[in-house]
Amino acid sequence: MDRKDALTIKGKPYTLVGPELRAGQKAPDFNLTGIDMKQVKLSDSTGKIRLLSVVHSVDTPVCDLQTRRFEEEAARLTDVVIYTISMDLPFAQARYCSAHSIKNLKTLSDYREASFGEAYGVLIQGMRLLSRAIFIIDGEGKVRYAQYVRELTEHPDYDKALQALKDLAGSKVPV
Repeated sequence: MDRKDALTIKGKPYTLVGPELRAGQKAPDFNLTGIDMKQVKLSDSTGKIRLLSVVHSVDTPVCDLQTRRFEEEAARLTDVVIYTISMDLPFAQARYCSAHSIKNLKTLSDYREASFGEAYGVLIQGMRLLSRAIFIIDGEGKVRYAQYVRELTEHPDYDKALQALKDLAGSKVPV
């Protein structure tokens, strides 16, 4: 399921491994590692709306800003879980969270198997990094929104993602 030229990095094309998920599909479960080294699965948060913010490394400028933006949003949300997912080691994610006072969202690492990257179609072939994307998953595990950012160095459309979250969550998301 390689998707040739599905991503560019500074204009150079790259292949993404895995399917392109679309709204309406069942979200694949995952087994990721939290900063406490405990395993986290999508099914752990069944019943809640989940926003998955996928970045290639929290230590890069756009990924840092993306993570901070969703940290701000997470502080205002009820019954919504926000995960920032990357290939960064949990120790690096913990350092980042401590340095930037990240406490409202959870960072998760796909470093062990890259199985999230493959299942969600965000694994950059030959780099073992994840491409930038946002997924919103409802409480029953259905993908309600999927945004793959074509150019890795660009920001996602935050407003569009947050509107999709608001549309799904209704009164649980403040205006």
